[in-house]
Amino acid sequence: MKINILEKNDKLKSEVEIIFVKELDSLTQDKELLEILDFKAKDEACVLLAESKKIYVGYEKDNYDCIAIAIATAIKKLQTTKFKSANIVLNQELKDNFKALVEGAILGEYKFTDYKSEKEKRKIELDLIVEEKNSSLEKILNDSKIIAKAVNKARNMVNTAPADFYPEVMANIAQELAKDVDISCEVYGEKYLEKNNMMAMHSVGRASIHESKLIHLSYKPKNAKSKIVLVGKGLTYDSGGLSLKPADFMVTMKADKSGGCAVLSTMWAIAKLELPFEVHGIVGAVENMIGGNAYKPDDILKAKNGKTIEVRNTDAEGRLVLADCLCYAQDEIKDIDYIFDYATLTGACVVGVGEYTTGVMGNNETLKKEAVVSALNSGEYATALDFNRFLRKAIKSEIADVCNIANTRYGGAITAGMFLDNFIYEENKNKWIHFDIAGPAFVEKAWGYNPHGASGTGVRFTVEFLRGLLKD
Repeated sequence: MKINILEKNDKLKSEVEIIFVKELDSLTQDKELLEILDFKAKDEACVLLAESKKIYVGYEKDNYDCIAIAIATAIKKLQTTKFKSANIVLNQELKDNFKALVEGAILGEYKFTDYKSEKEKRKIELDLIVEEKNSSLEKILNDSKIIAKAVNKARNMVNTAPADFYPEVMANIAQELAKDVDISCEVYGEKYLEKNNMMAMHSVGRASIHESKLIHLSYKPKNAKSKIVLVGKGLTYDSGGLSLKPADFMVTMKADKSGGCAVLSTMWAIAKLELPFEVHGIVGAVENMIGGNAYKPDDILKAKNGKTIEVRNTDAEGRLVLADCLCYAQDEIKDIDYIFDYATLTGACVVGVGEYTTGVMGNNETLKKEAVVSALNSGEYATALDFNRFLRKAIKSEIADVCNIANTRYGGAITAGMFLDNFIYEENKNKWIHFDIAGPAFVEKAWGYNPHGASGTGVRFTVEFLRGLLKD
């Protein structure tokens, strides 16, 4: 999508006008016709008046979510026509929510068509009309285009079929992204994992024909203000291993790489935005398959920090990969200010907080609250889930240091987060946040400005959090 900022006196070439409606009574034109069509000034309400070349779209509040949903709804309506361009005359509310307008438009236009035999190549041009241009709006436009493009990069990766996206492919994409923004990228294979005692991660990928890859992206600008580490679960496919998933639950498991894809795309966005922080992106790219060499329930694995793990379910594999990746990050990167991990970790989180919300966990209550606020401000839904001493007992092992699955069916998202806490070093306990993105990362129905499939969860939140650090 091409987005332009124009002044009212500029010559307009766009074919359609998009009009935002918060109150029907505020309209001076087409009010009666809209009433006949039973148009309501509500979120996701949209009417095309083809003869007058106008799209009316409703919105309920002047906040990020409502504005982004409204413009996405209008763009989707435009895509059902042969019109290729549109304009919006911005009122004060739309100018105040300019970021939402830009991001919502780009995210709403997105379609994943890589596997369609017939691809629609039509691109939409959107003119945003203001009284007078200013550098502030131009800055928001440029930054928001980068952020939305990063989200769409993550969506593309997650939506790609597992036959076309395995650990080596993920590593190659990481190297391409790093080259594009001139940051460093190191990729390590299974010999490195063995040599460095990363046997939890190594065991998960052992039965796959595709070699596991540990990916480390580094962005180190001069005079960096803080040091942030992002760790992503990159299960390019998860069959469940020997604890095989039921057939229906195996569908969509290409999305188990969503955390890793979010980290890769976020690193690209951070470098493009030239944010003044040293940021490291660590991704464990692994395929969990079955075979004669598969790791088994009852195996005892040793992680990089020396802790032993009793395996009672091979489908609780993401936490094993993250355990070693978290240890690697803390061993290789000193003086960390924040360490965040992103993972489609548990179905329990989806049951607990719904398909659209990220579960936020950690030991630092203040940091958790800041993370939730940043997520909400960025347009993502999130809520905090609290650790407690009684659930910690549920992952106690009688024969190893910790068990990879709880002995209770309840509180599964929290017990998974508490498992990861075993691999956070004491000096980093209050700097770490775990994001369970199992709900919003991939949904098989369109919602808001998100299409069927991948949403790119995690990218916007992380950028928003870093920008918050600049304000502090």
